[in-house]
Amino acid sequence: MSIDVNNESGTEVDEQAILDIARHALARMRIHPLSELSVIVVDADAMEQLHRQWMDLPGPTDVMSFPMDELRPPGKDDDEPPQGLLGDIVLCPEVAAKQGAEAATRHSMDEELQLLTVHGVLHLLGYDHEEPDEKAEMFGLQAAIVDGWRAEKGMTGPSPAPTVS
Repeated sequence: MSIDVNNESGTEVDEQAILDIARHALARMRIHPLSELSVIVVDADAMEQLHRQWMDLPGPTDVMSFPMDELRPPGKDDDEPPQGLLGDIVLCPEVAAKQGAEAATRHSMDEELQLLTVHGVLHLLGYDHEEPDEKAEMFGLQAAIVDGWRAEKGMTGPSPAPTVS
């Protein structure tokens, strides 16, 4: 799995954790091991610009996903998943820090960035949360992936609750 994490935000973030949880999420979703993913961490101004350009919405957001090859998780009967370019995930630590502090289960900026990384991966794989049934499926899968990764790392305590919009 080729995953690049590029921090352009000027904020210190746990890049290794972002890389690890992205790798865990892609393995859990059975994405081909030769697939490629890029994660870019930007400041609030850059995120606001992307948010306006691509979503026509004001202000910075927490995470944006830009799929490339529209890869999907393989079905249960598929022999081998296809490989390709997954795309880009853009994260904003300033928004993540605020969301983590305001969440029902308060957590750190880095924990929020980990959650947002999984959220971004799922969006790249075609998951969405516009409809209630889609939201239940996506957020349930997101929680399972984050919980599985945290258990693998020996982390204790509750996982961050979904705070993404």
